[in-house]
Amino acid sequence: MSAKVLDGNAIARGIRRSIAAKVRDRVAAGKRRPGLAVVLVGEDPGSVIYVRLKEKDCKQVGFKTEVRHLPADTTEGTLVALVDELNADPACDGILVQLPLPNHIDPLHITEHVAPSKDVDGVHSHNMGRLVLRQPRLHSCTPKAVMSLLHHTGVALRGRHAVVVGASNHVGRPMGLELLLVGCTVTTVHRFSHDTREHVARADIVVSATGKAGLIGADWIRPGAVVIDVGIVAQPDGSLRGDVCFDEVAQRASWITPVPGGVGPVTRASLLENTLAAAERADAARA
Repeated sequence: MSAKVLDGNAIARGIRRSIAAKVRDRVAAGKRRPGLAVVLVGEDPGSVIYVRLKEKDCKQVGFKTEVRHLPADTTEGTLVALVDELNADPACDGILVQLPLPNHIDPLHITEHVAPSKDVDGVHSHNMGRLVLRQPRLHSCTPKAVMSLLHHTGVALRGRHAVVVGASNHVGRPMGLELLLVGCTVTTVHRFSHDTREHVARADIVVSATGKAGLIGADWIRPGAVVIDVGIVAQPDGSLRGDVCFDEVAQRASWITPVPGGVGPVTRASLLENTLAAAERADAARA
């Protein structure tokens, strides 16, 4: 078997085209452009690149974008005040505080300070709680991207056994909830799990988000499984690797995502989808 590759770049382009068309329709109807504010604190190289890509994405779909770049020594109080300002701005539909933050700033305090209606990263406890209650509003972007990729395969998800590798707040935990929402039987394995490989080897769908390069080899994968690799790890030579040994696993899986070019581009597109949804909800609230 040779797996079909899920081209995240192509899927993300399709999502952006759809969003751009909806923005053009909004403007033609006399409505305002959706607005996204991105807050970057410090000079983390990966964050600087990621924010630049998000700014480019927003321009492509016609969003109003504002990037607030603060120095690394910014106090937590100053950052909270900025978030308050953006919360009160009617032209701002979404707020993204880029992580990681400098060590002296509590990221949970900051993300919880963002208004839930503008939490387009989908990490506020209000939005996580709505997902728990099966009433989601703004979805966490990476799990949302994974669901988009899974739906793109055309594989019927209801009743399938899905295994999520990793239990982080931003990916693993909401990922399990998203899979439950579509009717999967879900197992989450993590660093304290016993027999992790055996759990993964029984899965119809594997979503790995550990950041441990090459963790999952071909002997972990059931023939015909769908494999989604969220992990991305920079190597000493500058290359990027995922959790999954791509070449080996591609010989057993039915579908697989590459690293890079799989989950990442669709995650950025999911942020745009959330921002548009937040703008539409804000319009309805003001009507």
